Order: sequence, then C-alpha cells, then structure tokens
Amino acid sequence: MILALLLAAAQPQSAIDAERAFVADAQTLGQWTAFRKYATDDAVMFVPQQVNAQAFLKDRKDPPASVYWWPGKSFVSCDGSYAVNTGPWVRQYGKAVGYFTTVWKRQPDGSWKWIYDGGDGLETARAEGGDIKPTIASCEGKAAGAPPVVLFDADTKIGSGGSADRTLEWLWQVRPNGERSLTVWQWDGQKMRPVLHDQIAAEPK
Repeated sequence: MILALLLAAAQPQSAIDAERAFVADAQTLGQWTAFRKYATDDAVMFVPQQVNAQAFLKDRKDPPASVYWWPGKSFVSCDGSYAVNTGPWVRQYGKAVGYFTTVWKRQPDGSWKWIYDGGDGLETARAEGGDIKPTIASCEGKAAGAPPVVLFDADTKIGSGGSADRTLEWLWQVRPNGERSLTVWQWDGQKMRPVLHDQIAAEPK
C-alpha cells in the first residue's frame, strides 16, 4: 500500500491536475491570489487589452467569492512541455456563465504555470467536464508548425508561442477596440490541425 502511494506521488502532474489545483486554490486562498500563484512572471491576460498578469494583479484584492471553473478539454504537445486547457466557468451560482482558455507551461521541477489566460461570457454554459483525458499531439513525422493566419489589421497586437517540437502552437490577436482571438493548432502526424479558436467580440461602449 505504501509503495503504491509512493508510485502515485511520483507520477508527473498533468495540466488538467494543475487546472484543478488552480481552481481549488482560488476557492480557498482567493481568486487573484491563486492567479498570481500559478502565473509565470511574463504571463498575459486581457482587460481587454493584454497586460502582464503579475503586474496587473500585484495589489488587486480578492473578490468575496471566486469564479469557479473546470477543464473540459486539454491539448498537450508531444514532448509534454505545453498544454492548452479550455472549459466552462460559472459565477454567482450560475447567474453568469462563460468559458476560459489557459495556456500552461511545464516548469523545470515538473510543475505547471500558466502563461496565457483568456475567455468570455456565454448565454448558455458549455456541457464539458468530468473525467476528461488529454488530447496529446502525435509524435510521428515532423511537425511543420502552425499554418499562416490572416491578421485583423495593421493595428492588431499579436502574441504567439509553441512547444520546441512544434506539435502545439498558438497565436492570439487583440485589436484596439478589445476584439480578440486565440487560435491553437496541434500536430496529428500529418498536419497541424486547428483544435481551438476563441473569438471574443469588442466590449460594447
């Protein structure tokens, strides 16, 4: 029994595990305290323009009740260095619902920290969650990287990234009015396949 527990503890944490630990800490430690705890120094979030998350959240007080979220899908690079999680969120016992997307980077000690956080509100909650399994990129063939995308316009700010083995890549864009998007591609052994596209409208004036 002791050996089984030790072996279980030795298993590397997944990005799904990290997401669940993140939301658990948000409920107990406080929403923004948890966001700071799990963010890298250069993590970005959108308010609606992109900001450095650590700087933006530095002195921000936790709300009385945290938003609650859970992973519904998880896309992981072949080398296990990056993952993209997405799923539903709820606030005020379901009075407000939406979705989130988090890009996670594995740290040298095997833990995960997020480098991108985004999402939007929805009229109806997504029916996702439960005992999900990650979708891992193929390790067959030679990944060529994400295909080109059409940018919004010359005033658009963009950010991108991906795993060193080029089996998971993403690109985000944000316009001056706050309209933004995120596209994620994953290698399937033959081509980079788009697996996620978030499109967030500009906030009404």
